[in-house]
Amino acid sequence: MAANNSDPIQDQLGEGGAGVKHEAGEEVGEETSSSAAQATATTMLPRSSSRPQLDLSGAAIHGTLEDRNPTILLPNQSDDISHLALDIGGSLIKLVYFSRHAELSTEDKRKISTKRRLGMFNGGRRSYPILGGRLHFVKFETEKLNECLDFISSKQLHRGGIDSPSWRSGAQPDDIVIKATGGGAYKYADVFKERLGVSLEKEDEMDCLVAGANFLLKAIRHEAFTHMDGQKQYVQIDRNDLFPFLLVNVGSGVSIIKVDGHGQFQRVSGTNVGGGTYWGLGRLMTKCKSFDELLELSQRGDNSTMDMLVGDIYGGLDYSKIGLSASTIASSFGKIISENKELSDYRPEDISLSLLRMISYNIGQISYLNALRYGLKRIFFGGFFIRGHAYTMDTISFAVHFWSKGEAQAMFLRHEGFLGALGAFMSYEKHGLDDLRVHHLVERFPMGAPYVGGKIHGPPLGDLNEKISWMEKFVQKGTQITAPVPMGVPATTGMGGFERPTSKGDILRSDASAALNVGVLHLVPTLDVFPLLEDPKTYEPNTIDLDQDEFKYWFKILSDHLPDLVDKAVASEGGTDDAKRRGDAFAHAFSAHLARLMEEPAAYGKFGLVNLLELREECLREFQFVDAYISIKQRENEASLAVLQDLLMELDSMNEEARLLALIEGVLAANIFDWGSRACVDLYHKGTIIEIYRMSRKKMQRPWRIDDFDMFKKIMLTDRKDQPYKRALLFVDNSGADVVLGMLPLARELLRHGTEVVLVANSLPALNDVTANELPEIIAEASKHCGILRKAAEAGGLIVDAMAGIQDDLKDEPVSVPLMVVENGCGSPCIDFRQVSSELAAAAKDADLLILEGMGRSLHTNLNARFKCDALKLAMVKNQRLAEKLFNGNIYDCICKFEPVS
Repeated sequence: MAANNSDPIQDQLGEGGAGVKHEAGEEVGEETSSSAAQATATTMLPRSSSRPQLDLSGAAIHGTLEDRNPTILLPNQSDDISHLALDIGGSLIKLVYFSRHAELSTEDKRKISTKRRLGMFNGGRRSYPILGGRLHFVKFETEKLNECLDFISSKQLHRGGIDSPSWRSGAQPDDIVIKATGGGAYKYADVFKERLGVSLEKEDEMDCLVAGANFLLKAIRHEAFTHMDGQKQYVQIDRNDLFPFLLVNVGSGVSIIKVDGHGQFQRVSGTNVGGGTYWGLGRLMTKCKSFDELLELSQRGDNSTMDMLVGDIYGGLDYSKIGLSASTIASSFGKIISENKELSDYRPEDISLSLLRMISYNIGQISYLNALRYGLKRIFFGGFFIRGHAYTMDTISFAVHFWSKGEAQAMFLRHEGFLGALGAFMSYEKHGLDDLRVHHLVERFPMGAPYVGGKIHGPPLGDLNEKISWMEKFVQKGTQITAPVPMGVPATTGMGGFERPTSKGDILRSDASAALNVGVLHLVPTLDVFPLLEDPKTYEPNTIDLDQDEFKYWFKILSDHLPDLVDKAVASEGGTDDAKRRGDAFAHAFSAHLARLMEEPAAYGKFGLVNLLELREECLREFQFVDAYISIKQRENEASLAVLQDLLMELDSMNEEARLLALIEGVLAANIFDWGSRACVDLYHKGTIIEIYRMSRKKMQRPWRIDDFDMFKKIMLTDRKDQPYKRALLFVDNSGADVVLGMLPLARELLRHGTEVVLVANSLPALNDVTANELPEIIAEASKHCGILRKAAEAGGLIVDAMAGIQDDLKDEPVSVPLMVVENGCGSPCIDFRQVSSELAAAAKDADLLILEGMGRSLHTNLNARFKCDALKLAMVKNQRLAEKLFNGNIYDCICKFEPVS
């Protein structure tokens, strides 16, 4: 995921828009000043106590006049943005809050040059980064309202969060307004005013439910699932074919809503028998102290001791004529009629289960009858009564399946309990998130210019309908996951219960807050579907399904590797006591996630290897380990660059055909340099990088396990001899020899043929993978010894004025095609082409060749992916189990898989 770290929450403009100056003291040009004057006129509005204002007085552009995406500093900004919305029901309080990313990203000349070349700037209409943040989900029982108020106060969510300007400055803004829905928004308004000094702005409950459901179904992949006979199956919803559907919200009562579109719905039915009925009767009959305790009881219950079953009436037989099995409930609590027992004679577990089945069956039946009435096949169930409880979902599903004779389907939402709170959050006009876009309402300093920590990121003229994306991440607690974490000043993080580790914290505690099976929703820079996917709807990144056996294998691999990873992470932070404490906390947290997934592989949605590996990287980042392999990468880059010139001379001495083969062998040979691999570390001790490279290249000689080299050679040297590829996207893998001695020489050969080359690298560090931010420096060093790379890098904006010390007598190579670098939008060893950076999507539009290199991107993922252009997949198999599963092969087998577009 690209870490653009901006905040898209939009603010109403305040006063003082004129007189914006450049930091160097220059007045902005006439056109700019005119625009500023227009903005001033536009923003001279009465200050609204319910909407934060932007104070533009003293604003200064941070950057140069050439910058297309300047950061605007607001030194006098004090207002904060509402980060909080509530759904206060009769039984539960659901809270959704937004936290900003702490860091801010800037656009360097290289990125600006690349974006301009890729056509991402269009005259005055300029694209700019959408700043990121996170949506968190928390719940409290309504009777424990004070705990909820304490939580809000401890994190200062009603004032914009701990990291907000007003919190840091000690300012106390007046008349803070928080969006809220549910009956409690009226009932407890005075309590919120008295305790927190905030006013609750009430939003219609039905509006919020529908808005929350629509948002989740359109924005979150694998939000909906079915649950029958204990089996969870995720359903991919076509967002273009979402409506109409039936939404059944099971809270204290039940509302049944027919949804025809955004803002188009009607409540068609409901029942007063819902979650409140279950909790109320259950508390009365079992003396349980909490809703969750009552649910836990049901898991150990036997309802046949209380319910009259069909078998009880028919002598243990089914009533097969009408399709009723002997275990079907004929009458809930019906057996009690004929038994001379008191309440105390019945097990609380059995009472809880009988109540649960009685209410769930009736909800399922009433829902289906309404679906039948309106001719609907899809029924989505939400609300905190369901609570991800398997037996509840099975019971509802059975009822819908039984009464519809299998024609209708009950589907459940993973964020089921937060629909109303999400809808209330979406109701803030300044968010503009309901259709996943930010709207700019004025030209100069548009309303959509995101505000973070006293800064606004945005251009004088913003593109309308700038896209933003939501990504669910699970670096937080799953059910029963508790991990000791260093505690410091309370902070809002994506951990959903973990606090951000800081150097101030020296107390370890285990947080046992509400267990949720949902991730934190991250608001990220524009992520697009890769435009060269042959069929995005059928694309599946993972090559092998992560079933129970496969997960057990990876559980062992990742667990065994964990101590070494922790050592590297701690070393990357200087080995301080704080780093060691964070390292231990990371190990506990990641181990807890692995244990949770071992218990229930579908706990976090449809989870493949790509998700599992990204979970590890996200967990590292959450504990502030930015780049665990940084020192290893630097050392190997330097060692590889030192021998690059000799390798290029060797390649140049070959004829064209021999050189192309040597280049492919070289990429495969350099694959051995994986510093997360035990095999690589063993080899490393046997010689220098160039010795290992040459030994490995000798070993990599044909035939390979998959060998399409001759087909690729024919295309390159014969079919496209006079009309080379226009643009090649090279997806690079590891730092060191892999990129320097493998992919850079291959890129050089394509440049020599007249093909534009775009090197695609990770946005964030993952193991020893090279990142897009690291590549320009590597290329600049490589260019000191190669005229082809130098000219191409200059043409691509990678080298501007930083070539001091370069040899002046390099051969003048007639190359004018550019070499560029773009980030892929990922922070994982794998890549999911359903979500890539806008840079990569733009670069793909003119590409006619893809080269995927390395195990993560071309074996673990995308081995079977098909593209709209020619694709070459190169990898060495460094895992015996994977070699056997994929090819019935052996470790160190190689693939050279060429797939020309048909």
